[in-house]
Amino acid sequence: MTAPCPSDAVPASATPLPADTIDWTPALALSRWLRQLLAARPEIGDWLRENAGTPIDGAKMRAFLAAAESADEITQQQALRCLRQRVMATLLVRDLAALAPLAEVVETMTLLAETTLNFALAHAQRALAERFGEPLDSRGEPQRLLVIGMGKLGGRELNVSSDVDFIFVYPEEGSTAGREDGSGVIDAYDFFNRLGKRLIAALGEISADGQVFRVDMRLRPNGDSGPLVCSLDSLENYFITQGREWERYAWIKARVLNEGGNLQPQWALALEKIARPFIYRKYLDFGAINAMRELHAQIRREVARRDMADHIKLGPGGIREIEFIAQAFQLIRGGRDSGLRIRPTLATLSALAQRRQLPPEGERELALAYDFLRRLEHRLQYVDDAQTHRLPAGEDERAAIARAMGFADWPALSAVLDAHRARVARHFELVFSEPEEAAHALTGLWQEQCDQESAFEEFTALGFRDARGAQQRLQHLRSSGRYQQLPASNRERLDSLGPRLLAAAAATRAPDATWRRGLDFLETISGRGAYLALLQQYPQALQKVGELIGSSSWAAEYLTRHPILLDELLDSRLYELATDWTGFREELQQQLLDSAGDTEREMDLLREAHHVQVFRLLAQDLAGLQSVERISDHLSELADIMLQVTLELCWGKLAKRHREQPQFAVIGFGKLGGKELGYGSDLDLVFLHDDEAPEAGQIYSRLAQRMSTWLSSRTPAGILFETDLRLRPNGDAGLLVSPLAGFRDYELNNAWIWEHQALTRARFCAGDPALGARFEAIRVDILRQQRDPETLRSEVLAMRKRMLDAHGSQSEFEFDIKQDPGGIIDVEFIVQYLILGHAHAHPDLCRNIGNIALLRLAAELGLIPGQLAEPVQNAYRDFRRMQHAKRLDGVPAARIDRAAVLRRIEAVRTLWRAVFGDE
Repeated sequence: MTAPCPSDAVPASATPLPADTIDWTPALALSRWLRQLLAARPEIGDWLRENAGTPIDGAKMRAFLAAAESADEITQQQALRCLRQRVMATLLVRDLAALAPLAEVVETMTLLAETTLNFALAHAQRALAERFGEPLDSRGEPQRLLVIGMGKLGGRELNVSSDVDFIFVYPEEGSTAGREDGSGVIDAYDFFNRLGKRLIAALGEISADGQVFRVDMRLRPNGDSGPLVCSLDSLENYFITQGREWERYAWIKARVLNEGGNLQPQWALALEKIARPFIYRKYLDFGAINAMRELHAQIRREVARRDMADHIKLGPGGIREIEFIAQAFQLIRGGRDSGLRIRPTLATLSALAQRRQLPPEGERELALAYDFLRRLEHRLQYVDDAQTHRLPAGEDERAAIARAMGFADWPALSAVLDAHRARVARHFELVFSEPEEAAHALTGLWQEQCDQESAFEEFTALGFRDARGAQQRLQHLRSSGRYQQLPASNRERLDSLGPRLLAAAAATRAPDATWRRGLDFLETISGRGAYLALLQQYPQALQKVGELIGSSSWAAEYLTRHPILLDELLDSRLYELATDWTGFREELQQQLLDSAGDTEREMDLLREAHHVQVFRLLAQDLAGLQSVERISDHLSELADIMLQVTLELCWGKLAKRHREQPQFAVIGFGKLGGKELGYGSDLDLVFLHDDEAPEAGQIYSRLAQRMSTWLSSRTPAGILFETDLRLRPNGDAGLLVSPLAGFRDYELNNAWIWEHQALTRARFCAGDPALGARFEAIRVDILRQQRDPETLRSEVLAMRKRMLDAHGSQSEFEFDIKQDPGGIIDVEFIVQYLILGHAHAHPDLCRNIGNIALLRLAAELGLIPGQLAEPVQNAYRDFRRMQHAKRLDGVPAARIDRAAVLRRIEAVRTLWRAVFGDE
């Protein structure tokens, strides 16, 4: 490998060089810097002939520097600069010969920065340690300076004449070990401050060989007025007490650059744990849009003041606007989506398109513009190896740049450039445009600027039936202490949203209910500026809120309890019917993996993921896109997934486990077992194990207790499910987890008939599939027992009477859809009686296919008259739909006018009499 070059003067012109296999002509035609370099350093021409055919990787760079490994400081600094000259010249030739795409150029420059930094850092550390000893942490272990690359360096997107943005952080306060004679002890801050200065000089000082990189330290805490280095504790304190919004944006791309002996992974991880909560919020941070809008406005004002319209980085439609679009979504969503915590701009745009946060066409346009602008940026910088982003003014310079970009002339280049910038500016405005500033037509009504009678008339004109009540609800909100004590920014946003909510409510079929529920919702979220910012930024979301809460009081309560679901209203997939449950589970498991060890966050993730899917189903349900049966199927599938994931998490957290995978099963009964789950349904569960290990019972009992806690505990994200474990053998007095053999023995010898009725709707939901299959075999064996028909009949009728006495409406005019004779429970009891009475001869009756299908099967088998079965199937379907509608309206007891459903009641009672005889 070529040794470091001597310091020679640079002549005014370059000696022409012949091209071997690569055409150097475009590079030499564009770059004065390259012509002068090759004239002054003929050996670089040899390097190019040898190396320009392939990309330069880190190994090749390190091999070049190895010759100076043991040299003095001056020689080492020469080597760094000569390496930079070679890499830069090679990139220039390869790029202008169309051999190096943008990705290669920025990666090679990033590798150059990393390689030269780590070489300089290692030697500077060694030199200082010889004078003062190693700096020691609290455990007496040597510690290293963490060099954090910011901006394009952090994102592995470094341009060809870029400076490098660093922040220096050291792990802990302390002191150095000193020399062997005990002298030379200094504190850690002093050591690392000296080290930082040496590092800056090694890379940034200009010598006869130039410099490696200009070093910019202004992104450190407190900028130029702050200390050059700080400890991790100091950095964390700064983030908490002084960190500003623009610094969150800057830290998105932050990356520890240390490699090899310079890297201490435990401290890099500690830094990540400190920085992540500062950069990314746990909630959806739509307030970040306002902060970034203000930052960009400052940049645009500066651009206008300095007449920088021809600046392709900071000017309108420039590189910075593309970066802002990507990073705004990262700040908003990165706290909840680890897949967005990435650094490269193009990768971020792609991830946003995959998540439908950007339309595919928008992502394509932005990516093409980014590639074009970055390649143009490099050609501007290649001319004199200068950090410039301005378009040239002279005709000759413009012509040269146009040719280097592959255009015949400047107008042709300018036309394409203008088109790209226009598209970028349009996408930027779509994301960052200010919310509608004009006063809404109903602002006066919201602000109570008109007298009582005028307000009453206006509410009436808007379609409110109880205009006086609507007025009073508004007055109550605006006069409340909560409203009066809101931060000014929140109250301003709320006052902007209020008139729009009023208009949204008036557009629904139930304006009074929508207004009342909407104000409750706004009042609930009024303290959370991020949610208000979302609704202000996206008026269509507020319109959808009005539609949802106007359609269902249960939906209104659900959204009020979980306002984080507002984000779902922006997702174009909200009304897509196909649910990819495999993909959902994989995504959930990845999110849990990212938060492994943080129990509170894991529990919240389970709840948030569940709430999102329930909300999607709810929105589709209210839009009339899903049947009750399909909703129940989806909710049951979702519950199964949550049970399985919870089981896996809880098993992994048990301190004492006697096997890798538990021989444990979760059995669903009731609505979960029958796949008739509704919104807010609790889960009837029985836990089984089939493990002969002596300690198995105790271990699985702890597992079941932990699962129950994880499912039903209330966290800041709410709860997953209420659980009911009373259907296990011997009820509350029985074991929490039953051995499979014990369960079989109980069902065969001790169970009541009603427990066998419950078993007709039981199914394996989560855990060991082999154990689930053994349970199913036992279930079928129990159901297929031959029973005395008269005993079975009397037991079933006795249980039905007890339920009716306890829960029936006892009303001549009202009908309880579920409890009253002729309702849902009657249908369920008919099916259960047929299964228990005839499964010994007809094993297909044991299949868990739902009551409607079982009625059809019973008719096909001749157990009930076909002409009686079909009306009951229809009645059952209708009753479930009515019950579902009542639940959505927040009515706890599903009671309706008896006269409206007499025909359905009679159909059920007719079949009841055919099955059970006259009572």
